[in-house]
Amino acid sequence: MRAPVSWLREMVDIPPHEGGRDIAERLVRAGLEVETVEVIGEGVIGTLVIGHVVVIEELTEFKKPIRWCQVDVGPEHGGVRGIICGARNFAAGDMVVVALPGTVLPGGFTIAARETYGHTSDGMICSERELGLGDNHDGIMVLPEALGAIGADAAPIVGVGDEVLDIAVTPDRGYALSMRGIARELAFSYEVEFDDPGARVVELPVPAAGAVPAECGSEDFGACGLFTIRTVTGFDPSAPSPLWMQRRLVLCGMRPVSLAVDVTNYVMLELGQPLHAFDLDKLSGPVRAGWAKAGSRLETLDHVVRDLGPDDLVILDDSGIIGLAGTMGGLTSEIDDATVNIALEAAHFSSGVVARASRRHRLSTEASRRFERGVDRVLAPYASARAAELLIRFGGGIYVGMTAVEAQYRPSRISMPVTEPSDVAGMPIDDATVIRLLQSVGCEVAESDGMLAVDAPSWRPDLTDPADLVEEVVRLVGYDMLPSTLPTSALGHGLTWAQRVRRRVGMALAARGAIEVLTYPFVGDRELDALRLAENDPRRAKVRLANPLSDEQPLLRASLLPGLAAAARRNIGRGNNDLNIFEVGSVVLGLAGETLVRPSVDHRPTDDEWSRLNDLLPEQPIMVGCVLAGERTPAGWWGAARPFDWSDAVESAQVIAEVLGVELTVARGSDPTFHPGRCAALMIGDAQVGVAGELHPRVIEATELPARACAMELNLDACRGAAHSVRRA
Repeated sequence: MRAPVSWLREMVDIPPHEGGRDIAERLVRAGLEVETVEVIGEGVIGTLVIGHVVVIEELTEFKKPIRWCQVDVGPEHGGVRGIICGARNFAAGDMVVVALPGTVLPGGFTIAARETYGHTSDGMICSERELGLGDNHDGIMVLPEALGAIGADAAPIVGVGDEVLDIAVTPDRGYALSMRGIARELAFSYEVEFDDPGARVVELPVPAAGAVPAECGSEDFGACGLFTIRTVTGFDPSAPSPLWMQRRLVLCGMRPVSLAVDVTNYVMLELGQPLHAFDLDKLSGPVRAGWAKAGSRLETLDHVVRDLGPDDLVILDDSGIIGLAGTMGGLTSEIDDATVNIALEAAHFSSGVVARASRRHRLSTEASRRFERGVDRVLAPYASARAAELLIRFGGGIYVGMTAVEAQYRPSRISMPVTEPSDVAGMPIDDATVIRLLQSVGCEVAESDGMLAVDAPSWRPDLTDPADLVEEVVRLVGYDMLPSTLPTSALGHGLTWAQRVRRRVGMALAARGAIEVLTYPFVGDRELDALRLAENDPRRAKVRLANPLSDEQPLLRASLLPGLAAAARRNIGRGNNDLNIFEVGSVVLGLAGETLVRPSVDHRPTDDEWSRLNDLLPEQPIMVGCVLAGERTPAGWWGAARPFDWSDAVESAQVIAEVLGVELTVARGSDPTFHPGRCAALMIGDAQVGVAGELHPRVIEATELPARACAMELNLDACRGAAHSVRRA
């Protein structure tokens, strides 16, 4: 979820001196994962002003269309300036964004008065992409007149300098897929009042006497417990979305399409409730949620014909199926350039039903992501009212009314001893604090004889048992407040030689400041492509799981680097920008045997059968890998900061070799994952046992690691086999 800081400031009273990174730290402490803080238009230096196009002269003597424009930038900026421009999407009288000479645009491009096409171009009329605001380069930005006066500073108007938080939302934090949810967390963090936009009463016009809105229904209240339809007629399909709405959609990673589509997307981002707009004139009879029949088919908005079955919850009218519930609408009822009458659907669908349908059809959408994680049970009428208000305000529609069907809703009640958070956390948390913190997240709490009766708020469907409530209390107290207690070790029979080697390697790396991590052994083609591994590379995972936990990670790893890169990225997203992490673990090389062996169950397998069973197993060596990023030594009175570089990765391998008593030599290496000029091959004799160096720039970009990040991977089994004395470990 991308959250513009300027939007958050409108919803929460954030101190003016607090910037994007300060806000990110607050959210991280609240338990959210902020991956990046992006500055929009970063690199723009100088003057951007609002200009008024006075006259346009078409220059026809050149191979491509060129326009000589007279643009008024205000008396304080020299009045009317002549500017050469090739864009065709604006006309005399339009308001545009002008970069004056001396301004530096993203990429280091400096604007200057220069001779071109027989004229002196005294500035530049800018597009979104030239300002770093988006990827749209179809034409220059045309501004509504009401946004500002001629010569006014254009940077704050178009969003240059705004900051955007990129938040990774975990499955139990579905409420954070909305500005409303993120703002609520910020309000608690800053200890300020939160005016919930999802509970505001929207004043809509009174429907005309005799106006009949579209009817709706639900055939299964277990799968669809709330279904609403609001009807708006007389809508102007040519009405544009306001620029502020378009800018917010772009900042949140969405492409503006049309007013009707933009409004539904905007309200979804604002409140967290997915909406769908139908063309009312393309509907037949009541709109309802129900189950598809075997053999049913639906062509969705992405022009894919999908085979449906009895497990698919769909949206129907009298003509048949018109949408896949909670996921995507159908093509036959979509709104288009001629739509004047709109039926606006807002509903609450079962998270499990939507999740299974999304996986079954391999169709993940913004709507399904939210329903899968749980949407506020009572939000649908408020969200559709907000959308109807925007459609009427900017599209000139007429409000006809709303129909709704709803199953009775009872919030889940959880009983918990008031001392439970203290007992679990291992730290004293007084009763009043427990109650106050639960109330701060929206819970209704009643206490009696040391027991709490807690009603979870409608926007937190993840709160279902006492453990969830304990997690909320501890999260709000602060994970950094939890005491560190060293557990006592149990008696045992000691470690094997191999275990002692692994422990000694870990202790040696930890002594250098590295931190050990444990990652999942599952990877997907996307992670392997990010490392630029060829199809024949032995580190390209080949062993596929029969029943993977995630369809995106169906393979067993053949390298530790994908998991380490993901762990580094998560830590950086949580504010740990200087990293030296390592992992010791097994990888799976090559394919398992193809000939299946099934020994009889009436006797112990013979030696030959044991041998053939072992041949089925792929090679699984123990590897050690590390990723280094950021500063090795911070700046201080002792001097400037010293970042990690390729030599630190090589040194990590040399430390391991010293521990094992092997002679490790370093030679110039070549590896697609590493920078071609900063890659070292790690050798024992003539055999290469590892690689270390600075990661390739394309790998850094694909894995979203900081610039100049480094890594190392070493075959620990090969090193141990060459050791002078394994007992020495």
